[in-house]
Amino acid sequence: MSLATAPARSLRIGPIDIDVPVVLAPMAGITNTAFRRLCREYGAGLYVSEMITSRALVERNEVTMRLIRHHESETPRSIQLYGVDPTTIAEAVRIIVAEDHADHIDLNFGCPVPKVTRKGGGAALPWKTKLFADIVDQAVKAAGPIPLTVKMRKGIDRDHFTFLDAGRAAEDAGAAAVALHARTASEFYSGHADWNAIGELKQAVTSIPVLGNGDIWSAEDAVRMMAETDCDGVVVGRGCLGRPWLFGDLAAAFGAESRPVDATLGFVADAFRRHADLLVEFFEDEDRGCRDIRKHVSWYFKGYPVGGELRTALAKVESLAQMDDLLGQLDRDAPYPGADAEGQRGRAGHPKRPALPDKWLDSRDVADDTRQMLRGAEIENSGG
Repeated sequence: MSLATAPARSLRIGPIDIDVPVVLAPMAGITNTAFRRLCREYGAGLYVSEMITSRALVERNEVTMRLIRHHESETPRSIQLYGVDPTTIAEAVRIIVAEDHADHIDLNFGCPVPKVTRKGGGAALPWKTKLFADIVDQAVKAAGPIPLTVKMRKGIDRDHFTFLDAGRAAEDAGAAAVALHARTASEFYSGHADWNAIGELKQAVTSIPVLGNGDIWSAEDAVRMMAETDCDGVVVGRGCLGRPWLFGDLAAAFGAESRPVDATLGFVADAFRRHADLLVEFFEDEDRGCRDIRKHVSWYFKGYPVGGELRTALAKVESLAQMDDLLGQLDRDAPYPGADAEGQRGRAGHPKRPALPDKWLDSRDVADDTRQMLRGAEIENSGG
């Protein structure tokens, strides 16, 4: 694999110094402690939790309290919060700070999933300018010394962009950084990310770091994004699915010490097995860990000579012993397959009309009936 490099760069978010300007994007059902630990073993950066629902945290939902836990090896610790009510989000932030659950908090204003946007959350929320500003303002105040950042999308659709107004509002409210996934909610994960928008945001927001997200499938992509947009760092999501060693490539690209990877099929099999071990430890349940690793099979073995029957068996694996038997059938010396293993991975979908509350786009203010709707809008469970 070729590896582009850039001048050595670090990233500072509030009081936190990060060796390389790289952030793991929160991904529902993916970025639990197990995956974050695995990525750290290969590289450097800031590794963010799955999305945590503020109301569930305030109510101390059992699943949520598990998801906010970090392994002792994780530092700095990062949690992403989702919510639509300033008071509830602020209370969730106060819990995180008072009970020392994290060193960094991120707010989710980028989720395009219909069950979130149809209730005014995620990528839909910045359209309501005062509500957005109030949420960030109250969360920043509740966070105190803990840096709080904002992740968002370009807007709802190409007729309803919000990212420049939201970026300036977050900056004014005291956010420590803003990150832009350069797609609209209506684009979901389809097409190509509009890196020009990241450059626009960088020009509009001048006193805090601006991070870019979207279509970073390799270290070369990250180097190119920063060169083309002048952004201060990159946020990597789907590009690391089944490829946690991408963070090693990124570390090397930005001047940090990193071990070179020879991604033979044996190397990939070992990474997959390590991921399974960490999941079993996280869930404290071998059956649950094996069920969770199944969704990663296609990502890890993309492009490699793994037959259909073996892939199917791995995607139904029930125990670590069975997994070892299956992995033992692989040709461990099979070399990295090049282009067949690269490029897009994970969900893409197609552009679609975003699901929104009734009359949401009629005004950028929050009407009284909308406030009533928002009180019950937070989804029940963390992790998306």
